[in-house]
Amino acid sequence: MNKVGVGGTFNVLHRGHRALLDKAFEVGDEVAIGVMSDAYAAKSKKQLVPLDQRLSALRSYLSSKVKPFTINVIEDAAGNLLSDPALNALVVSPESFTAAERLSKVRAERGLGELRLHRIGYVLADDCTPISSSRVLEGEIDLEGRMLRAMRACVGSDNPVKLQAATNVLARIYGNVEVTGHRVSVNVPSEPWGEDVERGAVERARKVLGSADFGIGIEAGIFERKGDLYDVQYCAVVDKMNRVTVGHGSGFKYPSQVSELLRKGATVGEAFKQLYDLEKSGRGNGAIGFLTHGMLKRSELTEQAVVAAMVPRMRKELYFEA
Repeated sequence: MNKVGVGGTFNVLHRGHRALLDKAFEVGDEVAIGVMSDAYAAKSKKQLVPLDQRLSALRSYLSSKVKPFTINVIEDAAGNLLSDPALNALVVSPESFTAAERLSKVRAERGLGELRLHRIGYVLADDCTPISSSRVLEGEIDLEGRMLRAMRACVGSDNPVKLQAATNVLARIYGNVEVTGHRVSVNVPSEPWGEDVERGAVERARKVLGSADFGIGIEAGIFERKGDLYDVQYCAVVDKMNRVTVGHGSGFKYPSQVSELLRKGATVGEAFKQLYDLEKSGRGNGAIGFLTHGMLKRSELTEQAVVAAMVPRMRKELYFEA
């Protein structure tokens, strides 16, 4: 018989708690659940749901489970880990893994045998940070991790094209968004080439994250391929977990005359001004609008880059550690 332990406050039974419990029932034949007492939980929780309500919610969720289980009220971190010889495994979240390792060694020293530890990853809310009871109780997210307030993003630029592109994409993903922008300086050339393009986007995103949910950096630059020069826009998105996701839009090839001037040190704006009397301010339809007779606008290229950078965040269960 494989008896598995799992414990916590279970302050509000959110999706992260349910994942922890589900894993315990998946790997165990019998599950022992430790629930912090009010006195124990009050030491670390600013807002605490009374024990009887927590137990009621827990029993309601567990009513559909077919495997046997027990619920014990615990007064400390060890609970019954150091007294139940039948326990042989433990399901833990990332923040409790180190303490679980320590308790497992103490258990072995007492002749009860070490526990197999099953570590599950964080269950993330829409903003790609962990779902927690405190966030639910504060009204920031619901039990499933959906945002109950506007998603806040800051773009590392005051360019209206970039701000609108980020706003358009995030609004399609999350609905309610607040997007601001701040001009920042980055340690890349004003006309970046190659790896400097992505590096500039990441640096912009990091510099403006602040208290926002996402920091967004957008950088366009020049790439060489088989002797030709291409324009490609990169977008980087950073969150409060310091996780960075990067994507880029479709690239287009510069005319040979433009490429020749770029290789001589001219900027893209200077080249297009000299050859076609076109200002490339980065705030209109840009070179791509000119080259495609308006069929494709710079803002659309920018949106492509933002969408590409947001792909892992839209499908975080596929990209981020489980």
